Amino acid sequence: MNLSLYLLTVLIWGTTWIALKWQLGTVAIPVSIVYRFALAGLILFAFLLLTRRLQPMNRRGHLVCLAQGFCLFCVNFLCFLTASQWVASGLIAVVFSTATLWNAINARLFFGQKIAANVLGGGALGLLGLGLLFWPELSHHAASRETLYGLGLGLLGTLCFSAGNMLSSVQQKAGLRPMTTNAWGMLYGASMLALYCVLSGIPFTMEWNTRYVGALLYLVIPGSVIAFTAYLTLVGRMGPERAAYCTVLFPLVALNVSAVAEGYQWTAPALLGLVAVMAGNVLVFRKPKARTEVVALAR
Repeated sequence: MNLSLYLLTVLIWGTTWIALKWQLGTVAIPVSIVYRFALAGLILFAFLLLTRRLQPMNRRGHLVCLAQGFCLFCVNFLCFLTASQWVASGLIAVVFSTATLWNAINARLFFGQKIAANVLGGGALGLLGLGLLFWPELSHHAASRETLYGLGLGLLGTLCFSAGNMLSSVQQKAGLRPMTTNAWGMLYGASMLALYCVLSGIPFTMEWNTRYVGALLYLVIPGSVIAFTAYLTLVGRMGPERAAYCTVLFPLVALNVSAVAEGYQWTAPALLGLVAVMAGNVLVFRKPKARTEVVALAR
């Protein structure tokens, strides 16, 4: 079950860049995000009501969902979309992949979970691999004040993503399933982002063509309803630090799709980076030896 959810998340989020690219046009990106999460939240609510799976929540649960919507479905996306104006996409991917390390640290701070050495080592190996994968892009990126600003926003977005993971863990520990909390969180996040658009004077326009609507539907159903539910379920089942290694594998899937669709050429450093990413994946999910075995060996 964990493997299926993991692969599903990686494959879906590794291909959403195509839909995001197809959405570039007359509709402002923040508005497209509002459409995405408002529709995804409504679809989740409709499904939960029809199947009678919507769980009741108290005031505390709604406050946590509000915070999750703010972090995961609002500020997270605003930060990365703004950062993409000044920072290369490869560098953004590297910054975002630090979520594995941040989740391990935050799980230690908030839940007292021990930071596993294999998780930290695998996360670091994954970062090294992504650096090699995007080295041609990173080596030609000029340093500037805008670059530092973009990196800061990327880091803030990653921290918000990690905070959303922690909040989902809190909800699941309280017995609330991700589908219910996502439905509320997405609507809360979309509402806050819509308010931001209104205050910023961003118009709510729409492109009624197959390309834009098709991309929106892909982002709404597979990209949000399915992938966020699968990912946050993994956070509850595997722990936030292991689930977050998905963020290292997203760019890997995207590059493979690009090789087929756009003629991306694999280089020697990129192939070495591929090996490092996969080795990091194996290291992150390696089960530590039982304590009893260690004690027996010591004797």
